[in-house]
Amino acid sequence: MDTVIITDAHPPADEPPSHHRHRHRHVPGPQTDAPPARPGLTGPKAVITPVISVLVVGLAFVSVFLAAFHTPTAHRLPVAVVASDHSAALFDVRLQRIAPEAFQVDRYPDAASARDAVEHRQAYAAYLSDGDKSKVVYAGANGPAVSALVTPLASVPHGEAHKIPVVDILPLSSGDSRGLSVFYASFGLILAGFLFGQLTYQVAPRLSFGQRVLSLALFAVLGGLATTLIACTAFGAIPGPFIGIFGVVTLMAGAVAAATVALIRVFGPAGVPLGSIFMLIIGNATSGGVLPPSFLPSWLQPLASVMPAGVGVRAMDGLSYFHHDGLTRGIVILCCWIAACVGTMFLLDRIAATSGIVHAATR
Repeated sequence: MDTVIITDAHPPADEPPSHHRHRHRHVPGPQTDAPPARPGLTGPKAVITPVISVLVVGLAFVSVFLAAFHTPTAHRLPVAVVASDHSAALFDVRLQRIAPEAFQVDRYPDAASARDAVEHRQAYAAYLSDGDKSKVVYAGANGPAVSALVTPLASVPHGEAHKIPVVDILPLSSGDSRGLSVFYASFGLILAGFLFGQLTYQVAPRLSFGQRVLSLALFAVLGGLATTLIACTAFGAIPGPFIGIFGVVTLMAGAVAAATVALIRVFGPAGVPLGSIFMLIIGNATSGGVLPPSFLPSWLQPLASVMPAGVGVRAMDGLSYFHHDGLTRGIVILCCWIAACVGTMFLLDRIAATSGIVHAATR
């Protein structure tokens, strides 16, 4: 049996081509999506860098949450009105005197359409006036903050001495008396998604792209199943259908984890604090789980409709109370997050693999 030896030695220039048996060959290593390795810090940088990184995250948390919740104020909450022109105008004038800019009055043709708007989260309350009979209906499922804000509407039409009935047509479930179960369930899973994205590179930095995507999918499915079992089955805190809640929670977990992994893939170690700021802090502050987005400052409100936490919370609320409000939009946006982040990792792997092949060919 002949023995073939691979060596770096170059044949003499005058040796015939037929004798060029021993050539150097470079075989690229296995494809991986690990970020470039960095040597550990030493000296003053090793002392200062952790302090600055942690303080940036901590101060971002304090700033964003205080900006969102230190003095929450409603901004033009829609209120449906079914009344004569005179009664509707009088209601609007008195409402603006009591709470300027807090409500926006929308006229509806009949009581059925107004109630439907409340039940589909297109309005937070409805003032229904039919001659001498008047009442205010609202959805307690919007949470205690909204309930406390709309209950005083009973005194708006005729003054404090002549309050009209206030009826909760969509109350919270008995297992969620404070309306915070969706927020806590989503917060826990978002935290888990962030930790997954961080730990996956710490404990397994050399996984291939396929293996990392498989790990991501496994985390999302198991995390979604466990969270749904705890929230829906064990505590009965989220009254939506099990399969629907499981699907939304799984997509939310996958979107947050994929976003964290992509940030670390792109920015290296700096992706960890970036993930905590965007996914954990801003995502949870704008989720609408504590207060509806209409209570947030104007610069935070738009994020509620695009961040995984915000669209996921709205979809779960829609499944649980509001006749699937926000469900389709939530599924589409969460899938876009996952596709964009996984696509980014795949593209960076392709670029890295191509660079390795070119490097080997030029040696």
